Amino acid sequence: MKFAICHELFENISWAEQCRIIAALGYQGIEVAPFTISDNLAEVPDAVFDRMRREAEEHGLEVIGLHWLLARTKGLHLTSPDPAVRAATADYLRLLGRVCHRLGGKILVFGSPAQRNLVDGVSTEEGMRYAAEVFREVLPALQSQSVQLCVEPLTAQETNFLNTCDEAMQLIRMVGHPALRLHQDVKAMLGAEARPLPALIHEYHDFCGHFHVNDSNLLGPGMGPTDFHPIVRALLDSDYRGWVSVEVFDYRPGAEHIAAVSLQYMQRVLSDLQRGDGGP
Repeated sequence: MKFAICHELFENISWAEQCRIIAALGYQGIEVAPFTISDNLAEVPDAVFDRMRREAEEHGLEVIGLHWLLARTKGLHLTSPDPAVRAATADYLRLLGRVCHRLGGKILVFGSPAQRNLVDGVSTEEGMRYAAEVFREVLPALQSQSVQLCVEPLTAQETNFLNTCDEAMQLIRMVGHPALRLHQDVKAMLGAEARPLPALIHEYHDFCGHFHVNDSNLLGPGMGPTDFHPIVRALLDSDYRGWVSVEVFDYRPGAEHIAAVSLQYMQRVLSDLQRGDGGP
């Protein structure tokens, strides 16, 4: 099992220092939020992405991909009824695919709740159609760069569009492209799904391209009430071979502390299961 971390909690220190700390803690991968690079990615020279990839590799890290794809952007929206907005969104996602490939990544995680919300007057069916249109425009370019787009269900407290794995899978099947995959996030599933997480992991194991670990208290695994033993067991039993990436939203305990505790806990859970100890 390969562990990565979403790096934006380290945003206020240099990329090279982030890589040094993250690698020293024992992570193998780093997941990038585009807004930490620039507010205008189109104007960032390729040399910047090449340097970031090189510095990560020098610390033994792999840049696994991008998430928070549309955060802090303007004029972009997945389910907009305006064709020009949808076209601009597709253009930007193609740009993110190129950036991801340049960094050495293979995954784009589409969460971005504010930029996918159904606006007044747009039905769920229309939103599905608009989102499918955008993704169909983007996916051939992503596939040519060996990049997968992973759709992330999020809770109703965050967005009114695609709240469950079932709903995300409706869109994925509607688009019908091999580069469009499901993303599963522990916090989101805890807050939105009626079924136990292990059952969801098993049901969608053929479609899951990426997995985030966190807890309902917005902190990392091992920092909240959730026992991850059954979750990790389900990932192992379902032969999940992708990255397991820590994503947190409450940075108050400190970035390095959160990163360390989260990885130590996940490694302990994995060790327990490998010894045949299911944990508490």
